[in-house]
Amino acid sequence: MKKLRGKKRYFRNLWEEVNTCNLKLDNDSWFDFWHTHLDFFGVGENNLKIRREHIKAHVALYNRLLKQLEGFEKPYQTWICIHEQDPISDAVYVHTPNPNDNYFPHKIEELEWNCKLPNTFKDLIDLHKFDVAYYKSEYEEIYFIQSKEQGIRL
Repeated sequence: MKKLRGKKRYFRNLWEEVNTCNLKLDNDSWFDFWHTHLDFFGVGENNLKIRREHIKAHVALYNRLLKQLEGFEKPYQTWICIHEQDPISDAVYVHTPNPNDNYFPHKIEELEWNCKLPNTFKDLIDLHKFDVAYYKSEYEEIYFIQSKEQGIRL
């Protein structure tokens, strides 16, 4: 991958996106696996420092959304997915009961809760605030990060 040009502007825009993201919450609000990817172009794929900055941004966005959901009356789930080999797929999710499908709450049976975080980002996750689970298939390895206090567990 080519060197990232305009790094300062790129990260200024990334943090602007994090700091201005607002859920549209009212009595009719619902989310069908709503999510957002902050490293949409895979900028952090070959650079650990840039990857860590994206993970920090995902955690900050997650905290922002949790704050917004504090007064939300409906049941919901929120989580962060950090893909071990595919930073483009890293995302923050919000899911509620919705008219598209009756699949709520989302459950993943194969999750390994209280797993050990990789050294690359274990210092970025506050284990007093968040539960962490690990999922491995033949195609991917994913860390699920979820609030201990808010929302329904995966």
